Amino acid sequence: MKIKADREVCIGAGMCALTLSALFDQDDEEGLVVVLEPEPAAEHRTAVRRAIQSCPSGALSLTE
Repeated sequence: MKIKADREVCIGAGMCALTLSALFDQDDEEGLVVVLEPEPAAEHRTAVRRAIQSCPSGALSLTE
C-alpha cells in the first residue's frame, strides 16, 4: 500500500492529520498535507482509508 498526496489539490483542511496523525501532518508554511509514512504498515490500512475518504479536496489517493 502506498499513499500519494497531491499538494496542488490540497486545501489544508487537515482532516487527514486529525484522523491519522501518525501518518499525516501539515506543513508550517501553507498548512498543506505532508505524508509522514508513504508506505504504512498493514495494520494502518483501515485508518488510512478513513483518512483518505475524509479529505474534502480529494488530494489523497492509495495504491495497493
